[in-house]
Amino acid sequence: MGIVEGREEVLSALAKYTDRYNLDKLSRIKSINLLKWIVYIAELTKPSRIFIITDSEQDIEYIKSKAIENKEEIPSRFNPRHTVHFDGPRDLARDRENTRILVPAGVEIPMINTKERNEALREVLEYFNGIMKGKELYIGLYCYGPKNSPFSLYGVQVTDSAYVAHSSNILYRICYDVFTSRDDIEYMRFLHSTGPRDENGWSRDIARRRIYIDLEDRVVYSVNTQYAGNTVGLKKLSLRLCVDKGDRESWLCEHMFIVGVKGPADRITYFTGAFPAGCGKTSTALIADTVVGDDLAIIRDLNGKAHAVNPEIGMFGIIDGVNPVDDPEIYDILTRRDTEVIFANVLLTEDGEVWWNGKPTPPKPGVNYAGKWWPGKKDEKGIEIPPSHPNARFTTSIFYLEKVDPRINDPYGVPVKGMIFGGRDPNTWVPVEESLDWEHGVVTKGASLESEKTAATLGAVGVMEFNPFAILDFLPISPGRFVDLHFRFGEKLDEKPRIFSVNYFLRDERGRYLTEKVDKRVWLKWMELRVNNDVDAIATPTGFIPIYSDLAELFEKELGKEFHENLYERLFTIRVENLLAKYERIWKIYSKIPDTPKRFFEILTEQKRRLEDAKNKYGPEISPFKLDRK
Repeated sequence: MGIVEGREEVLSALAKYTDRYNLDKLSRIKSINLLKWIVYIAELTKPSRIFIITDSEQDIEYIKSKAIENKEEIPSRFNPRHTVHFDGPRDLARDRENTRILVPAGVEIPMINTKERNEALREVLEYFNGIMKGKELYIGLYCYGPKNSPFSLYGVQVTDSAYVAHSSNILYRICYDVFTSRDDIEYMRFLHSTGPRDENGWSRDIARRRIYIDLEDRVVYSVNTQYAGNTVGLKKLSLRLCVDKGDRESWLCEHMFIVGVKGPADRITYFTGAFPAGCGKTSTALIADTVVGDDLAIIRDLNGKAHAVNPEIGMFGIIDGVNPVDDPEIYDILTRRDTEVIFANVLLTEDGEVWWNGKPTPPKPGVNYAGKWWPGKKDEKGIEIPPSHPNARFTTSIFYLEKVDPRINDPYGVPVKGMIFGGRDPNTWVPVEESLDWEHGVVTKGASLESEKTAATLGAVGVMEFNPFAILDFLPISPGRFVDLHFRFGEKLDEKPRIFSVNYFLRDERGRYLTEKVDKRVWLKWMELRVNNDVDAIATPTGFIPIYSDLAELFEKELGKEFHENLYERLFTIRVENLLAKYERIWKIYSKIPDTPKRFFEILTEQKRRLEDAKNKYGPEISPFKLDRK
């Protein structure tokens, strides 16, 4: 591959790979370095043609049509705006083992999958050599946040998959106009190829599936895979690059929703929230009063206050279990005729219906992620194949939500007054609790987040799985370093967000849940009142919990139901032994992470001392009625 230097020489090199229409679009891009990189990628991968995506209707429709023509998506006969994509039975989730952060030789990052950088680049670039022969290469230029926002990052998606390009066009703001008007922007780059595809259209060389994240050059390489979590660069792949940049500049990139909660006189208070998968993140976002974002947040200091933007404008959600009773708005969006939706790894029946677990009608024969399907079909091990995969997904625009917040495109974001951390916890955390202060919340809520393994998770059911800030899978730095980042960010703020924990999964002795799904609306409303100093609270060894009368009033007002004192007492009893065991587990984990700040252990020590003192005074279980208001 030769070295090209000047703009005319670069465009001349690109002319070999595209037509006059796309060459003209390329010529408008200001950054000569980006154009040089595109030349390098074209000479490496050898596509038959390069197509540049702008926000013109013609370009957007072209990508949709190519996804169907390339047999990456199948349109539903009920609604041509609804298409179905299949990844194949070996490519149905994020590949944790082969997703690696590239590091210099001899460097390790505690709890993070890494690979020596030079070795990894040699390997993956060899895989990319000539991989796009006979294929079209699609290039999308995106904003990772609102246009013209000082919070936003930028990304360049390069892929031979029209499905990946189509997904990106739904999920992110197309920013070709920014790249053609500015040459001073820093951008992330994402290179992807499905690799050879088999007769079903699935990636064939799964054994050579690689997702390598190069922090030094801010490039992600993804090859021999189609699953969107491995391939759509600005989704969770960019989250690692965003966290790394935030760490270097002392701001936060989080795996969090952003919602607005209404208080008295229609006051809107904004919260962010982080939950591991299956712990109520989406349902919490959708039960709030307004939605800015359902998954990711960039949080920066603005005049001494934390402000957040959503880097996305779409939703890539798990569809399994979505039904018209529990999820009426999402179900309506997924079944309406005027919405654009990509369904992944669901069942497409012979008569053209898109079916998933949650549809009220039984499934009919059709095709799914494993090929032809019929009721009772079994795999080679004799295990019955479900019609729709548990990790089946939908991709659609967030603007279909009736409660999308009008400030979603605000370049300065929304002011964050509260942060919420929640996990699946059967017997320890109370349903809602405020931390003592910012640092205490960072340590005992965010950094200590755990979630019970379920039958859908590999491993022993009932074991608590450590997932700090609900972001462990997406960290390019150690959890200890991420804690330190939160300390540094808090030091910049004059007004720090209050930090809360929530837990929707407390169970009784017979294993029955003590709360209902809708109750989370009450917990949100209490947090809204609390951050605005409208209600007092009860001081516990681990934070502040609601007063019974305040909750009783909220249950009546918000849900029209009575909240009994005996249930309140069961929910908000402080389970000292369980809490001490939890923080002992957390201490052991962080004691093996060398860059955990000293302050972390000081706060945990103080927490354990308060619990021990309370145990000596009140016993191992403390009724909220024994504690004092504050």
